[in-house]
Amino acid sequence: MFKKTILPVLLATIWISISEFVRNEFILKSYWTGHYQSLGMVFPSQAINGAMWGVWSLCFAIAIYIISRKFSLVQTFLLSWFIGFVLMWVVIWNMGVFPLSILPFALPLSLLEAYLASFIIHKISAK
Repeated sequence: MFKKTILPVLLATIWISISEFVRNEFILKSYWTGHYQSLGMVFPSQAINGAMWGVWSLCFAIAIYIISRKFSLVQTFLLSWFIGFVLMWVVIWNMGVFPLSILPFALPLSLLEAYLASFIIHKISAK
């Protein structure tokens, strides 16, 4: 059970967490902070926010694992990317806090994140 379920989810969670951290703290931080500042808000970057992104990463990895049980690698990747990112972007755009200027960076990086997480899970956990 550990090798086929927990290990792939754990490794995918680590990859997703690193990807999220690098993307949002190093690559896109100025976009986020500038956008929030233009809204008269402060970009949330307290420790609790980082911890919640860790929870999100784990939930995303679990969702990818569940999807991977029924679908091919490409189908898992596309479905998980849509669920994990497109739906999140729609929600935060609807809330008025999504800086559309990040899309040229966030789109390919999110695709890479979802693909590699799907690949990790598919490679390590045999159906």
